[in-house]
This record gives sequence, structure tokens and C-alpha cells, in this order.
Amino acid sequence: MSGTANLFTEEFTHSLHIFIARRIANPQDAEDVLQEVFFRTYRHIDTLKEAGKAQAWAFQIARNTINDYYRARKTAEPLEGISDRATVEYEENGNKEIAGCLPAMVGHLSEKDRLALLLTEYQGLTQKEAAEMLGLSLSGTKSRVQRAKRKLKKLITGCCSLELDRRGNIVDYKQKEKTNPFCDLS
Repeated sequence: MSGTANLFTEEFTHSLHIFIARRIANPQDAEDVLQEVFFRTYRHIDTLKEAGKAQAWAFQIARNTINDYYRARKTAEPLEGISDRATVEYEENGNKEIAGCLPAMVGHLSEKDRLALLLTEYQGLTQKEAAEMLGLSLSGTKSRVQRAKRKLKKLITGCCSLELDRRGNIVDYKQKEKTNPFCDLS
């Protein structure tokens, strides 16, 4: 433990705080997560095998703590944010109704796919940052995000026939027979 005595230098603490703050939008929640990382690090310091890797170990604890933070919230707040953002973005194209379906559809995805999609598309993280936070490879994260997008597209097209412009924007839609509980556009 002699190499870990100076683990939380001011510089390292600042780096860790920035790392967490870039992944959690609410500053108070980010501070809470940072404190939880400190607590977990000191509580489990005896499990550290190589003192030279103490900072990497602490960052892994931070990643796990951030994952726990999002799991505990069960994506309730990010889904609310999707609805607001989607409504603003698609209102100009007249697709408010379609955008209103997104929270239920995103909620229908598996937890792994949903978390990858929310982090990259709605929390504004790059896929590389999401990969670090999720403890995955970059290619694994890209696969999860693409899989989530394909599943969302399948859910949307299962509910509605869409007419798209050349840029992929929804120009018009016609609701199909209700086959899913989130297909109610009325």
C-alpha cells in the first residue's frame, strides 16, 4: 500500500472529477459519484495487487460506479429527456407523434443496448467515452449502438409505414394495425 498512499493527489482527483463530470450531466450527481468512488477505493484498497496500477484501478472503479448510477436510475430521467429533445427536433417536420413513441420504444430495448444508445445519442458521449464507461471495446460499443438503432427502426416500422425524404427525415407516416403497446399515436 505504500505506492497507493498518494493515490488521490490533487491532480489525479481533478482528472477523476472531470472523467465523471463528462459522463454525468448533473453536477451534484457527479460529485456524489466521485465521493462514492473515493469510498469504494479506500474500502477495497487491500484488493489492489499492483501499486503501480492504482490510478487505472481507481478509474475502473469510477466506470463501475457510473454504471451503477445509471442502473439505479433505471433510465427514468434519460427517457424523459428523449421525449423533450425529440419533440423539439422533430416538431418542425411534423413528427411530434412519432417522436412521442420513442421513450416507450427505447424502454423496450435490452438494458445493454438501451444504455449504449442513451449514453451516445442522448447524453452526448462519444462512442469511445461510452466504451470506457461501459468497460467494453470500442468495436463492442459501436455494435451495441448500431444494434439498438436497428431494433428501434424495426419497432418504429412495425408500428408505422413511413415516408422519408432524401435525407432520411420522416415526411409522412401511416399507423399500421396496433401490434405493440407503444404504437398508440392517437
